[in-house]
Amino acid sequence: MNYYIGIDSGGTFMKAALFDAKGAQLGLARVSASVINDQQGWVERDLDTLWQNAVDVIKRLLSTTDVNPSSIKGLSISAQGKGVYLLDKQGENLGYGIMSSDSRSLPIVKQWLQQGIAETIYPITLQTFWAGHPVSILRWLKDNDTERYNRIGAVLMSHDYLRYRLTGEIAAELTNISESNLFNSITGEYDKALLKTFGIEEIWDALPPIIKPQQQAGKITAAIALQTGLAEGTPVFGGLFDVVSTAICAGINSSEDTLNYVMGTWAVTSGISKQVTKENHNFVYGHYVIDDEYIIHEASPTSAGNYEWFADYLGENGQLDHAQNQALVAALEPASSSVYFVPFLYGSNQGLGLKSGFYGLQSHHTKGHLIQAIWEGILFCHNLHLERMRQRFPKAKVLKVTGGPAMSSIWMQMLADFTGMTVEIPAVSETGSLGAAMIAMVGSGEFKSLHECTNNITNSVSRIEPDPDNYPIYKKKYNNYQKLVQLFKQFEDEIDA
Repeated sequence: MNYYIGIDSGGTFMKAALFDAKGAQLGLARVSASVINDQQGWVERDLDTLWQNAVDVIKRLLSTTDVNPSSIKGLSISAQGKGVYLLDKQGENLGYGIMSSDSRSLPIVKQWLQQGIAETIYPITLQTFWAGHPVSILRWLKDNDTERYNRIGAVLMSHDYLRYRLTGEIAAELTNISESNLFNSITGEYDKALLKTFGIEEIWDALPPIIKPQQQAGKITAAIALQTGLAEGTPVFGGLFDVVSTAICAGINSSEDTLNYVMGTWAVTSGISKQVTKENHNFVYGHYVIDDEYIIHEASPTSAGNYEWFADYLGENGQLDHAQNQALVAALEPASSSVYFVPFLYGSNQGLGLKSGFYGLQSHHTKGHLIQAIWEGILFCHNLHLERMRQRFPKAKVLKVTGGPAMSSIWMQMLADFTGMTVEIPAVSETGSLGAAMIAMVGSGEFKSLHECTNNITNSVSRIEPDPDNYPIYKKKYNNYQKLVQLFKQFEDEIDA
């Protein structure tokens, strides 16, 4: 039997899982991934610490299994997209890695929007603007840290950096770099004209060669084998943007009748299509693992991370008791309280710079009401994306949900009732790691294609059907929530004036 490792480098944890060629998970290890918030809006990672996390999680994984490292035929990484992880011209770390949730470049993004650049570049990149995009961060560095900007030797994203440390080879993986605004979706290459539009043409020579997810990017070196316990020469493959990894594990495809909900730090709604269509809304199109297919998605950092943030306030010893919280919410009538929560702790999906907050709290409200409001607010934020995606995917009747909230039957029933869609929960919990391992299986030749791989790795699902009686109750509260967000926006505009 051959074995494969999938590493999942997320916002909160780094995980590594070992799978056999049938997709059975034989081991799992995780370590906390630290984040640096030294200044307002700055979200960074120390790169040596990030690398040490990878070393630690691989060593822990290998210690949990009797599998001989020489039987591990491939490794791949699924990671958060966007952000910037820089090397200097000697291949050394160049400052902290800047994560996709970083917002220091917000004034630059606002200026580009005012100048109409978003509409100019969209037909070329099929991307919208975000403060955490590489182009936004790179322009901020040029304007505010010229010395660092001038020393850039390679522009990487999270999994590109980790893959570099494993192999010594510099490359940018397609599913991630195609959503960077550095990439021309028509030519399938970097675009000098785009760099000039953003005023960052100096970094052209720092853009790495582009590789596909299943393409071998290098091998574990002798030095890294000693550090991690992996066998020298173990192939390392391109890897994946984590949104793509969850789509693979959820089983959505280009039939366009199913959408994937990712409920983590980011609220993501994804669909797969073979076509780029003209819509009233500018959807984000990224290259998918399968040639000539796109992953289309809407996203914002407005999901379950906004619930986990309350661990110190609504939990014990810094931990949320999910079972207890679920029972508290289950004891309440659906959408019955006057409490609203706007989940913009990490960013907004209805206007740049909007903040989070509760409204409607009164003395009789309980912990259960607060948790219910948080869960509702997160679903309401997801729904903004879903409404747009259902215009692009009108045949979609099923939501495949991945992420921590998928383990809560109460929360998932709320989702089904509110959307009127069937909710399916894939049995696999570690979608990032499994998706990465599947790519390694395809890259190593274990399977001839991703289609063959997914057909051979079975993944059962549980289904939750909507209760139509609850739909109008949620719809009414959602409409009120939307009015509240507009008041938040009005207030923010006034205090910024």
